[in-house]
Amino acid sequence: MDMPTVISAQALNSIDFNDISSTIENYSPVIDVVKKTWTKESLLDILAGKISIPDDVINASIADQIDETSKVKSLIVTSQANGKLKINADTKAMGRLELAGTIDEFVHRGDTSYVKFTVKERELPDHKVMSWIFSRISLSMAQKIVGKIDLADDLKTDINHNTITVDYQDMLLKSDFGQVSFQGYNLLDALVIEKAEPKDGYIEFTTGLNLPEPVKTMLLNILL
Repeated sequence: MDMPTVISAQALNSIDFNDISSTIENYSPVIDVVKKTWTKESLLDILAGKISIPDDVINASIADQIDETSKVKSLIVTSQANGKLKINADTKAMGRLELAGTIDEFVHRGDTSYVKFTVKERELPDHKVMSWIFSRISLSMAQKIVGKIDLADDLKTDINHNTITVDYQDMLLKSDFGQVSFQGYNLLDALVIEKAEPKDGYIEFTTGLNLPEPVKTMLLNILL
């Protein structure tokens, strides 16, 4: 994959990679978090402004969160070419449940991090179950961009008729990714997520990373 256009040739030519390697050795905890969060390919995608996350990656993350105490036995999302997200759940309280809707907003910017879904053609049953389902879907969608997030039952979720809003800012701040800085820049503050759009079998996120060009290149060098 070619370098994204956000990293100019002039910036690359001005960097001493031997010096970078020496500097990186002093950042072992940060390096560990960066390597657990991104691959070279995913970081290049984020820098280029678009990253696509397949449904099977999201569903594997959701499955990891289901155990004997969960409100569902299984939960699967399917992204569709028409921009809708299908949700199939086998719940303990209501049995099998099928929903379809849209991701109206998926935002991370500074101290604002939330997802807003609208379920089409029906009122939402059992708000506690719906809160559990949509909070797990939201954070599973985000994990390829921000790394592993430890979920909590007190995640802020608001349901208004058929619209669900999940505020995941507190969970991000507590995550490993939310607590690391590199070259004086907090990575969570630098990251931007503008929206998420279901496609055929994957979700496409519009992203950015507000860092100086040399710092972006140093992050890429960690992942080489």
